[in-house]
Amino acid sequence: MPVDDVVLATQGDTAAFERVYRAHMPRIFNLARRMAGPDAAEELTQDVFVRAWQKLALFRGESSFATWLHRLAVNVIIERFRTLGTQRERFLADSEAVLDVAPAVRTKHMDLSMDLQAAIEQLPPGARQVFVLHDVEGYKHEEIGDMLGVSPGTSKSQLHRARQTLRALLTQKVES
Repeated sequence: MPVDDVVLATQGDTAAFERVYRAHMPRIFNLARRMAGPDAAEELTQDVFVRAWQKLALFRGESSFATWLHRLAVNVIIERFRTLGTQRERFLADSEAVLDVAPAVRTKHMDLSMDLQAAIEQLPPGARQVFVLHDVEGYKHEEIGDMLGVSPGTSKSQLHRARQTLRALLTQKVES
């Protein structure tokens, strides 16, 4: 995508912004789906691009536009969790109790075509956020802690438990 589209969009050109949207929408949608689940992905993607349009004048070109948009998307998704009032409960609740819920969500006759994405979707939202931000998107625990308002140690703990839960889900799948 030409950088000119971003420049034109910052000047209010809606056709240029539409081209920017089409170029970046798949990656933002996938990020939202991984972090928040498939039910919320479409709405969150739209929210990200509405926010991008509103804040486009703040893009200074110090990083690539894709990097700026990605960080904006992560912030919008995290803000949604905070707005819903669930983020604190997920991280401050008894961590074993929170993650013990994941296996209970499985149905006895789970579709044999379950893959990693389906297993990720079974993680509790807080563990899923940390897993996606760290293992999929490549953020460091300090960055995740800053984004989610938790300590790096909590991020590490959530990641460890998310990996254990995923391993158990995928092992159960293979054995069944």
